[in-house]
Amino acid sequence: MKLKKGDKTKELTKRLQSGDWALIKHADIDWVAAEALERKGTKGVINAEKFITGSYPNLGPSYLLKNQIPMWEIPKEAFELIPDDIEAEIIDNVLCYGEEKLVLKEITAEDIEAGLIIAKENLPQRLNDFATNTLSYAQKELGLLTKQLPLDSLKTKVTKRETVIVVRGQDYREDLRAIRSFIEDRHPIIVAVDGGADAVYELGYKPDIIIGDMDSVSDRVLKSGAELIVHAYVDGRAPGKERLDTLGLKCLVIPCEGTSEDLAMLMLHQQEAALIVTVGSHSNMIDFLEKGRKGMASTFLTRLRAGDRLIDAKGLSIIYRAKPKNTYVLLIILAALIPLTVLLILSPPVASWLKILFRQLHF
Repeated sequence: MKLKKGDKTKELTKRLQSGDWALIKHADIDWVAAEALERKGTKGVINAEKFITGSYPNLGPSYLLKNQIPMWEIPKEAFELIPDDIEAEIIDNVLCYGEEKLVLKEITAEDIEAGLIIAKENLPQRLNDFATNTLSYAQKELGLLTKQLPLDSLKTKVTKRETVIVVRGQDYREDLRAIRSFIEDRHPIIVAVDGGADAVYELGYKPDIIIGDMDSVSDRVLKSGAELIVHAYVDGRAPGKERLDTLGLKCLVIPCEGTSEDLAMLMLHQQEAALIVTVGSHSNMIDFLEKGRKGMASTFLTRLRAGDRLIDAKGLSIIYRAKPKNTYVLLIILAALIPLTVLLILSPPVASWLKILFRQLHF
């Protein structure tokens, strides 16, 4: 089996094949990273950092455990000593590659449970720090409530249209499936944020707009014809544009504080979208901590501004009722006609009339 390593899990998953061992350097591995490893068919995960540091109750290890993907930890310094893309095996918690052997520390369900207990004990302090950071930066980013984005060059028309923002957050694929009937009935504008574009594409839809720093979107989806918007820093730096230039793709660059998800919401609100449905959206402290963010000031302000048109996909899937398809209506009518026809045939008057008709046809 191949062992492949990467200090950025997001980049590593692009290279993994089913059955590979993954060597990562990812403290407090998050749900999205764990889900990406699982979807790639990773045979097992070796981490040169702690799967759970106790800082907060991260969701990645529990996801890997649920999907029966074994986990091991190694000392940090061992990460650099192990070559990339090599043949390797793990036998009785020992990593064997070439002539080398390295003892691994297996992570069990008990280890995860113990780590989560410590993390939950530390949660009140993290909540306090998170709230302090959010309020502090909210004061600095008040411009998000009034600032107008440079959208004159935007080609996709969203005014008075229903829209869906797809973010690669927890359960985003399931949420997207839950509103499938809404998408098929209403044909909303689909705005995918970075890796959310691939989820949209895999479910048979095509994103109308892809927005973000473009580091998590496959080349195939980038070339699908969607309008591309690179989220730039407020100073104008746009790391994602370089990749699109290399691919020969045109894009619109928009500088904005906050996350790409925030930019998507602000853009649709400014363009007067009729409805903004969020899929996989980050909405609580754990979501943001898993993204490596210490606060959510920009998201708080963005939702204040766009809140009158926002609805979460989970809520929409409960209240939305799909329109009956014409085929279904026809089948219902036919099903109703069958017993009615049988009753008519069996009734004495109709039966007598049919006998007379058959006799006349016979003669």
